[in-house]
Amino acid sequence: MIIVMSPEATEQQIEAVVKKIQEYGCDANISRGVERTLIGAIGDERRINQETIDAMQGVEQSMHIVKPYKIVTREWHKENTVIDISGVPLGGNTVQVIAGPCSVETQPQMDAAAHYVKAAGCRLMRGGAFKPRTSPYAFQGKGVEGLEMFRRAADAEGLPIVTELMDVRMLETFMEWNVDVIQIGTRNMQNFDLLKEVGRVNKPVILKRGMSATISEWLMAAEYIAAGGNHNIIFCERGIRTFETAYRNVLDVTAIPVLKRETHLPVIVDPSHAGGKAWMVPALARAAVAAGADGLLVEMHPVPCDAWCDADQALSPEELQQLMRELAGVAQVIGRDI
Repeated sequence: MIIVMSPEATEQQIEAVVKKIQEYGCDANISRGVERTLIGAIGDERRINQETIDAMQGVEQSMHIVKPYKIVTREWHKENTVIDISGVPLGGNTVQVIAGPCSVETQPQMDAAAHYVKAAGCRLMRGGAFKPRTSPYAFQGKGVEGLEMFRRAADAEGLPIVTELMDVRMLETFMEWNVDVIQIGTRNMQNFDLLKEVGRVNKPVILKRGMSATISEWLMAAEYIAAGGNHNIIFCERGIRTFETAYRNVLDVTAIPVLKRETHLPVIVDPSHAGGKAWMVPALARAAVAAGADGLLVEMHPVPCDAWCDADQALSPEELQQLMRELAGVAQVIGRDI
């Protein structure tokens, strides 16, 4: 950390800052310039409370040099982490496509969806048993009954399942139904109590980016999970909120290479929620793979027009198969496979 003292700072104020740094277990180096004095904190600066330093008399500003997140950073772990999801690797050379309906509706619907997901060549299946909806009157999901239907359909095709956890009180139920990947949705990215609890279980976690979250905030949310002992974290870019109204969200493709530089953990993309329209999904999915994404989270419904939620963005089984063929070509160009 570097602390910039104001031009009017007295020797007593400088000494007080040095003493405070030492109280945090760090050494201090004083550099006196013509107009300002700089104090450098040497040691584990993460111990230092920046707000406390900024509030001290004579301090103009302070700046962290070391990143506040430790476990998820690539500085701590140089090699890419590959997460084993019930035998399916995510984060390696193979780009994994996780496909399925937005929500679990009926057993026949889920049976058909699982069949089409497997037939398209996807190795994991998504589906929402619990649905966070903007309107309290919209379909909220089938709940535990939905988990049962999802598990039965996916098991018949040998597919690991990905589903969203909204309430920490349902975590034990998720474990009982052996959910292969727990998804933390956009609205819960900074639900810190929920993050702490999934940090205590040995299950892969997909952490979706908040609608207006910065990269740093996203990484710090992941640090909550990692700090609990669960390092099987997958970042999911799903589009951010901006002023644009022509499409649902703005897919931040830039976030993919930035995250790949900052963290050793896998990065996937949800092109369905980013565009909000099925016709946009293939283009966004191809762009994500070309930019280095380790996987995709794609909505597919056996009969999209009959979907109970997000019908506009769901691909048909035929469109999913076509997308898989296109992605195979993109992946091959950059030395990867689907």
